[in-house]
Amino acid sequence: MLSRQTLNRIIIFSFMVLVGFSLAKAIYHKSVMGIILALVSLGAGIYFLYILAKAKEEMEREAAGQTMAE
Repeated sequence: MLSRQTLNRIIIFSFMVLVGFSLAKAIYHKSVMGIILALVSLGAGIYFLYILAKAKEEMEREAAGQTMAE
């Protein structure tokens, strides 16, 4: 059984691969709308990873502060 972290990394990697593929297809077909939508999806994925990292950092800081208070 895969660990939760490994599964999350596989899901994120596959999402980024699909976005890259859709961007490549949009460029190949010279579709402006497809390029825009692929770039928006890529931006949303990167922003999600940024928010996820900030939340993890906040949870670790909170856990460390709670341990220090006890």
